[in-house]
Amino acid sequence: MVEKAYRYRFYPTPEQETLLRRTLGCVRLVYNKTLDARTKGWYEHQKRISYKETSSMLTGWKKQDDLKFLNEVSCVPLQQGLRHLQTAFTNFFAGRTKYPNFKKKRNGGNAEFTKSAFKWKDGKIYIAKCKEPLPIRWSRQLPVSCEPTTVTISLDSSNRWHISIRFHDHRDLSLPPTDKQVGFDLGITSLITTSDGDKIANPKHFKKLKKKLAKYQKALSRKQKGSNNRHKARLKVARVHAKIKDARRDFTHKLTTKLVRENQLIAFEDLAVKNMLKNHKLAQVISDANWAEIICQVKYKSEWYNRKAVSIDRWFPSSKLCSVCLNRVGSLPLNIREWDCPSCNAHHDRDINASINILAAGLAVSVCGATVRPARE
Repeated sequence: MVEKAYRYRFYPTPEQETLLRRTLGCVRLVYNKTLDARTKGWYEHQKRISYKETSSMLTGWKKQDDLKFLNEVSCVPLQQGLRHLQTAFTNFFAGRTKYPNFKKKRNGGNAEFTKSAFKWKDGKIYIAKCKEPLPIRWSRQLPVSCEPTTVTISLDSSNRWHISIRFHDHRDLSLPPTDKQVGFDLGITSLITTSDGDKIANPKHFKKLKKKLAKYQKALSRKQKGSNNRHKARLKVARVHAKIKDARRDFTHKLTTKLVRENQLIAFEDLAVKNMLKNHKLAQVISDANWAEIICQVKYKSEWYNRKAVSIDRWFPSSKLCSVCLNRVGSLPLNIREWDCPSCNAHHDRDINASINILAAGLAVSVCGATVRPARE
């Protein structure tokens, strides 16, 4: 059994949009008030406010005259917002993320509905306090005998409504075994270079729309804050960002699905992408290449389809090691894309040689069950 989520566009009626916007506003208000209370509680009284206390605070806010409108929307998204804030603080104290930020109206927002706040009937979803089903554009149907456990309604900064439907998939998605194995090396000019010698060019989605985005951003900077023209200009910028994001997501999913379907074992380097983004000269192109998401998708799709994804140590010298005689060269600057081995005179393409070594290391890791570390003096 696998937990999945399908995401769809939907186009609410005017009545539904009014209710949903009010719900998102209430969720944002409760989240921000709770974050403010927890922050002040620590800095003013050195006291950590727990989730249970914030839940009691929410009950008190609903009784205040100026906040009685919180009772007009479903209570479940408000409570889920408190749980999300608690998760954010848990991740912060564990050192995984930064301190939680306040939510902003211009970024849209989302509201999560659990089973008690929506109804699944005849292939349609009815949310609390709404009589009509949501007009969802069903680009694909949910698997047979699978029912939603949670739905999340979101509004992005370009004013598009989406619904994410989470469910438990009981189907066996295992693919027939194959003898094919591959290792791949991530890059910028060539997004992926495989051990078979194939190179997949980097589509560079951001670069394609960079000039158009700069034009709209320049126009936005001239508009007076709070004006209707500024709101229109902001939407133009948001739509360009949404187009870049959608194209990048679509390309990444198609690429990773193809890799997992065609190969029984996929080997790759465990890159520290977060640290690599600290290099401001390469941060933009690395972010646009979507390396972290590629690795993440290969991992979870391999579990779905009964494949094996193997990550090797990031310090393994895949580029400096000759794939023919295993001789290791001293240094190999990034500007050198082809080199000859001084030991066996083999000519290597830097990326193809690295991917071959990554596959060999991945096979060793899958057999030994340990990481491959470089030889030390």
